[in-house]
Amino acid sequence: MTPTLDKPVGHLAYRDLGLPLPVTVLRIGAGYYLGTLNDEGPVSRESAEYFTTHDQALQALASGSWTQRLYA
Repeated sequence: MTPTLDKPVGHLAYRDLGLPLPVTVLRIGAGYYLGTLNDEGPVSRESAEYFTTHDQALQALASGSWTQRLYA
């Protein structure tokens, strides 16, 4: 059973590693993406999309208008 949190839980982080981590906005050279992280750093990239700005990524997360990656 997938845990319920205030924020969406990263599907890949939970399925592959058993970690119920909230989805948040992260950044790499290609842009911003939606993913998960823990105390050691990034864990999973959950969104198929990259976003040009932090605000675009936040808006996608808030509205649910992003595509969940099904495979790592």
